[in-house]
Amino acid sequence: MAKTINVGLLGSGFMGRAHANAYNQVNHFFELAYKPVLKACYGRAQNIERLKAFQRMWGFESIETDWKKLILRDDIGLIDVAAPNFLHRGMVIAAAEAGKIIVCEKPLAMNLREAAEMAEAVEKAGVANMVMFNYRRMPAVALFKQLVLEGRTGRPFHYRALYNQDYTISQSVPLGGPLWRLDAGAAGSGVTGDLLAHSIDTAEWINGPIAKVTAHTEIFVKERPHAETGKMEAVTIDDACMFLAVFENGSTGTFESTRYARGRKNYNTMELNGEKGAAYFNLEEPEYLQFFRYADPGTGKKIEDHLTGWQRILVTSREHPYMDKYWVPGATIGYEHTFINSIADFFKSLDGGPPFQPDIKAALRTQEVCDAVLRSAKEGRWVRLSGAGQP
Repeated sequence: MAKTINVGLLGSGFMGRAHANAYNQVNHFFELAYKPVLKACYGRAQNIERLKAFQRMWGFESIETDWKKLILRDDIGLIDVAAPNFLHRGMVIAAAEAGKIIVCEKPLAMNLREAAEMAEAVEKAGVANMVMFNYRRMPAVALFKQLVLEGRTGRPFHYRALYNQDYTISQSVPLGGPLWRLDAGAAGSGVTGDLLAHSIDTAEWINGPIAKVTAHTEIFVKERPHAETGKMEAVTIDDACMFLAVFENGSTGTFESTRYARGRKNYNTMELNGEKGAAYFNLEEPEYLQFFRYADPGTGKKIEDHLTGWQRILVTSREHPYMDKYWVPGATIGYEHTFINSIADFFKSLDGGPPFQPDIKAALRTQEVCDAVLRSAKEGRWVRLSGAGQP
């Protein structure tokens, strides 16, 4: 019989829903030594009715309007931080000091200084921890990584990443309130921390450490009404960011993100061009991975000319990552399953399985790259990174 692990969830918004659903579903698809029990969820007192509705919807046993009290409860063993970014530091450090297992949403923190303090606290406490860079566990992205490890792309030359959306184009969209991601005081940064953090994490996971970056950011709408006061306030976070990168393996990278790409809803793409092949993924078509085979990875010999060309792999068969846990070939899974897969892998690590990545130490590295990108944009120069990359 699976051992119970009592969960306290800090945050009852969009990401809180994604995390709560993962805990509810994970044992339906994976045979695990642990079974989560949703003990308590936290939300602000001024949003008490919404918090109660969240509790009823997802099956939490209780609610708390004081996150510090929730963390210290003796009946809770795992703290899941799905609150806005400005709360991450205090919540993670308090959970570490209380000896709790930690799950934290990305980006890890508001900035590198905060992230370093969090990593230090977690290391000192010695508690198990993970950061929810969930796209690593999209089956097609995991297959992308597998192809690289198998040598099917060969020596890398170029890595390209886009993460584009369009939901803040209107000048009437307020900052603050539900759209706290437009408020620098709550989010820390704009698309760099919100979207490009994902792109950076997967890029270093797939292609190794980034050595240096040069960046440019832009704010298209300079002022917006505040959701709570109605007063016009200056927008100080990046609406768009683009940067060039050089990886330690000598390949080059281009990264771009914006919330002003009309028609793009969650256009998260990655492409690697190598000597023996190439791979491409687009989150808006998550069941597919595109692969170009040029040379045999074993012999290095070029394949026949009439067989070259991009192939579109439908990543739904049992031999593909995670898909043996779900449906029949051709039946797709989606966004929510990346969180389920992540929690499953994390629980396996608690029971002697492979160490979970990315953990807070790895997410600290992603925060370092994000900060270097923003510093480069501000100072107009190349910025070098330390040598440690993502596990």
